[in-house]
Amino acid sequence: MSSTKGASNRLAGWRVALRLARREALRRKAQTALMLVLIVLPVLAVSAAAVVWRTQDVSGVEGLDRRLGAAQALVTPERSGPVAQHFDPQVALSWGGLEGQVRAGSAEIGAVLGAERPMIPIRQHTLLFETDEGIAELETLETALADPLAEGLVRLTEGRLPTRQDEVVVNAALVERGPGIGETLTLLSRSADGEERRVADIVGIAEHAAYRDYPVAAGLPEAFGPYSEDAAPQWLVGGAPVDWAAVQALNEIGAFALSRAVLSDPPPSSALPPEVEVMVDGGPDEATITVLGLIIVMVLIEVVLLAGPAFAVRAKAQAHTLALVAATGGTPAQARRTVLASGVVVGIVGGVLGAVGGIGVGALAVPLAQRMQRTWFGPFEVPWPLLAVVAGFGFLSAFLAAVVPAVSASRQDVVAVLAGRRGEGRPSARSPLLGVVLIGLGVAGSLLGVADGGASPLLVGGSAILAVLGMVLLVPVAVAAVARVATRWPLPLRFAARDAARHRTRTVPAVAAVGATVAGVIALGIGIGSMESADEQAYRPQLAMGYGAVTVATVDAEAEGVDVAAIRGVLEAEAGKGSVTEVTGVVTDGGDDEGDAGGWRELTFTTGGEDVEFSSWGTLGSSYLVGAEVPEGIGLSPAERTLAEERLAAGEVVVLRTSDFVGPDDFAEMTVEVTFYDGAGESRPLRSLDVATSVLDPDSGTAAVAALLPQAVVDELELSTATSGLITRPGLSDEAVEDLNERLQTMPGAGYLYVERGYRTEASVRIVQLVLAILGGVLMLGGTLTATFLALSDARPDLATMAAVGARPRTRRAVAAGYALVVGAVGAVLGTPIGFIPGVAISKPLTRDGSGATVLEVPWLLITVVVVGLPLLTAAAVGLAARSRLPLAARID
Repeated sequence: MSSTKGASNRLAGWRVALRLARREALRRKAQTALMLVLIVLPVLAVSAAAVVWRTQDVSGVEGLDRRLGAAQALVTPERSGPVAQHFDPQVALSWGGLEGQVRAGSAEIGAVLGAERPMIPIRQHTLLFETDEGIAELETLETALADPLAEGLVRLTEGRLPTRQDEVVVNAALVERGPGIGETLTLLSRSADGEERRVADIVGIAEHAAYRDYPVAAGLPEAFGPYSEDAAPQWLVGGAPVDWAAVQALNEIGAFALSRAVLSDPPPSSALPPEVEVMVDGGPDEATITVLGLIIVMVLIEVVLLAGPAFAVRAKAQAHTLALVAATGGTPAQARRTVLASGVVVGIVGGVLGAVGGIGVGALAVPLAQRMQRTWFGPFEVPWPLLAVVAGFGFLSAFLAAVVPAVSASRQDVVAVLAGRRGEGRPSARSPLLGVVLIGLGVAGSLLGVADGGASPLLVGGSAILAVLGMVLLVPVAVAAVARVATRWPLPLRFAARDAARHRTRTVPAVAAVGATVAGVIALGIGIGSMESADEQAYRPQLAMGYGAVTVATVDAEAEGVDVAAIRGVLEAEAGKGSVTEVTGVVTDGGDDEGDAGGWRELTFTTGGEDVEFSSWGTLGSSYLVGAEVPEGIGLSPAERTLAEERLAAGEVVVLRTSDFVGPDDFAEMTVEVTFYDGAGESRPLRSLDVATSVLDPDSGTAAVAALLPQAVVDELELSTATSGLITRPGLSDEAVEDLNERLQTMPGAGYLYVERGYRTEASVRIVQLVLAILGGVLMLGGTLTATFLALSDARPDLATMAAVGARPRTRRAVAAGYALVVGAVGAVLGTPIGFIPGVAISKPLTRDGSGATVLEVPWLLITVVVVGLPLLTAAAVGLAARSRLPLAARID
């Protein structure tokens, strides 16, 4: 009976506390708004990111309409015996031999699935088309576009669908490069038999379900054909759902099948054939899980610490009321409940507002994110369960952030509070020692978490938590130390530093929140920067920076009508007169001395009985350049080119040694052997020659060719030479390169123009870096600004007293800016070394190569911006936004 009565009393107490918290929130609207910002901001950011992620993530089921239209299955016959597949053929498949097999047709497929099923053919191919500048590639889709089974494959935006085989619809990406609606599309198909041209009238604009910024044309069956027997169509099948048993029956006749029913409700994994099951990806690797776990941990800590100052200030505002309650018989539990109720009210409202606001922000962000993606996003989707968890996380964060202020409020000195004394005791001497121990454990745990080449997400995340908690325990000492050294500082900074130390209950969480943000940004910055640095180190340039190259066909050039002068003229028209250099290379394709027209020659090199293997690129059409002059752009400096030309004039072969070179460190002679391989792969040695050799190590670390040969050596080896490529000097833009490639495709024998731009960060990585910078900056600025204005609200009696004794109006602005600078700078300085702990740890699994080597890249610019730039920016923003005048107030509210 007594326990029931106690529970009833506690429930009644909570009702009273929640009612008081609601009234307090409405009475102090400005302060409540700032508290809500601290909860809403992270919840909104995570919710918006979740909406964008879920919208862009097109799962196998969501992407069915793009692949199947309205059909039940897509059947792909192969010229094979029985095959095996995953539930989704794109995930994994296996097939047997191809010899003597007949490809299943519509009759065989109908016999398995039922002849009464509707079925239409569908083909997708890559062809060429004439653009405004020349010729480019496009994807083609041909099927009965108006058939109900094809609904969803394309979306008509203008005009109409084709009704004849000489009519097509195209997407907007094709219109940007070539003809539009009402004009003629000219298609080209090149093969060994020559070039076939086909024209079609464009009767509509239709967006392809998958491709967004790649040219696409769609038409009726045979609109882009006719095709050979090897190009048999796929089949869209309607009717009843196609179950897994039917899919396996189709596999037995040599056909793969993508089934809507199977992907929507897949069988257990045990139903997969053994040869396919072993091919299935095991999911995200441990390094990815480690990074994601670290992000989640940092966000959790960040939100709790951000909200801490708000509830500390609210508890301070209620201190006099709580002291009166305690003086009249109130219990510590009632005091704790009153402060915790504020956390409940703010947490519920903030979580809901953040989740709802995140949906709106996500809806605005989806079109922006779509521009960075080559494929179409899925339909706008709100992950309600995930948003509910995020909103609940916001509520939990607010409640946890109110715990420490609630405990402090229940232990306050009633007499001191009623007397108007608001100072706090000295910081504990044991806290910094414990903080150092926790940081040490965090370092040890992080190193252990990535030991032995693996990565333990739990251990790395837990170590990050320990390190941040250790930093939090050091904050009171750091704040007190700053107050002690502020003796000779200007009044605003001195006042701000001492006020921060005097009110550590609100200062410590604010500084810790900034420190946690900085630590998270730096940790992820080190991880992503190290990964990018590793990728950049692995990148091998094919030319000197900015130079371009076009290969030229060297076999049967005259028969194919190759005109090198014309190709050069096209390049010079865009790059400028005299900016193009022709290079002569060894021709390795073609016949031998005995009249065998097929096959190819292979050059092998040895020295002292040891093989010499070169790096070999096809950028210039040949791995071996011939001549007395060394062209610009192949990767040699002017001094190296001069030295190479001297060696060539002396009759020596110049070997360009790069990272892929295999052979002795130094040698002065080698043997060159020329071997002929016929069309069947049978080899026959032709001739051999000992040549003087010089080895050159390019300072750039790269070279477009393997070796430079003097003409005399080539003549002795009886090798053929021809213009194999052309080099353009720097200065071509990406747009000019695209136009030139389309023009070059109209010229027989001309390859694509490649321009060396160096390593370029992928768009997805740039997006992550941008989001990291923006999110970190917003959280740091938002946390510092909000904590500062909460502190100014709490310090109004002190500022009013300063005004009463003659302080100038701008002093308030200076004090506000000083407080923001103290909070931001101390937090950034403390958070920076903490960020190195998990940052260095996650860089190891992210950058480890096959040899076990790792790369560590410290983003010093990011650290400078975070540690120096953001605190100064925050201080300037606070100084401009703070009110310079305020009404006089009593010392005690």
